[in-house]
Amino acid sequence: QVQLEESGGGLVQAGDSLRLSCAASGRTFSSYVMGWFRQAPGKEREFVAAISRWSMSTYFADSVKGRFTISRDNARNTVYLQMNSLKPEDTAVYFCAADLQTPTYPLSTWTPRYWGQGTQVTVSS
Repeated sequence: QVQLEESGGGLVQAGDSLRLSCAASGRTFSSYVMGWFRQAPGKEREFVAAISRWSMSTYFADSVKGRFTISRDNARNTVYLQMNSLKPEDTAVYFCAADLQTPTYPLSTWTPRYWGQGTQVTVSS
């Protein structure tokens, strides 16, 4: 089992950048595929980004492609989401997620087993 804790959320203006972090504890971090999801008010949770166990592959939702990057540091048991050129529609609670299994495709249908509590990101116009 792995425990996940997000940090780095906050209130920013449109066009700003923000970096989210997710610290993991528990079993070997490098065993997990890691991902970020988000849920805006009144909407369903949606996939944002994912990264393979040794950072060989990254995946992004079309809505964030070219603006967000995902990375991980297995030595620090941490995964990051760098968010650039933020838009008001990026406002949501962002969740870190992990799974030992290879994700299902399309990634919009991926439901990782482990989740953090989430961190709020608010982008003002």
